[in-house]
Amino acid sequence: MKVNLFIPTLNAGHLWKAVIEAIDQQTYRLSKVIIVDSGSTDETLSAIEGKGYEVMSLDKKDFDHGGTRMLAAEKYQDADIFIFLTQDAILATTQAIENMVNAFETHPRYGMVYGRQLPHMGAKTLEAHARLFNYPDLSRTKSLADAPELGIKTISCSNSFAAYRKEAFFEVGGFPSGVILGEDVLIAGKMLLNGWEMGYLGESNVYHSHDYTVKEEFKRYFDIGVFHAGSPWIFENFGRAESEGLKYLKSEFNYVLKNNLKALPKSIATIFAKYLGYKIGLNNNKLSLTLNRSMSMHKAYWDRKIT
Repeated sequence: MKVNLFIPTLNAGHLWKAVIEAIDQQTYRLSKVIIVDSGSTDETLSAIEGKGYEVMSLDKKDFDHGGTRMLAAEKYQDADIFIFLTQDAILATTQAIENMVNAFETHPRYGMVYGRQLPHMGAKTLEAHARLFNYPDLSRTKSLADAPELGIKTISCSNSFAAYRKEAFFEVGGFPSGVILGEDVLIAGKMLLNGWEMGYLGESNVYHSHDYTVKEEFKRYFDIGVFHAGSPWIFENFGRAESEGLKYLKSEFNYVLKNNLKALPKSIATIFAKYLGYKIGLNNNKLSLTLNRSMSMHKAYWDRKIT
């Protein structure tokens, strides 16, 4: 199967060389590696010189989480599989991509698959728990029939490391543009509603995690609330997110109590910030654009609305 790998970049930072090295060590031969760069001013592009990667450039102000990825897929669509990776996700094994491709070959109804995310080396307590809770070691196939059991987790996924069958990708219209985030969740939901299945692959691993501050968690969950408010069909078909939040809360408390009591104050503050941010985000239509922008992590989304 022909496989194209897409990586959006903007000043990729200190992990970038490790990301490139891990790609070069993959056992599966990629057809193309496409760097979708939004105006990097550091060594992001010089680090890939001589590697034969394709570079698609755009202005930083024009970047759109779904729209930019869609433009890249449309431009470089000569492949059977599209894989998307973020600039800070390091493939953890040499077979990570090969395992993804094999999943499509053995499951003809897989429209998309996504890999397991492990905490970066040296990750802090809350950062590590987030990955261990959301990305277990057991693989699973998910379909629309799982919605009564899994609820909104049915379409939980991440294109920090995910692959899409081209047929299914274009059948549902690809990634949507103009959403604040969650383009990966939207396309997953549309695929399941169209009869496709999705796979979570515990054997396709990347190192990818974030040490967010309490303020950043508020902003991130505010944006998730905005996303959910703008996509009511998710709740209608897959249920709401609040019950999953309670499960996460219990799991995090237990993890902190067992592993690092010093992280408890931040854990309590973070949980409150997430809840508050999410609830305000759900009601963002009652607020001014300027106020919404001030609470958001993705300010460019509101800049386009304001202008």
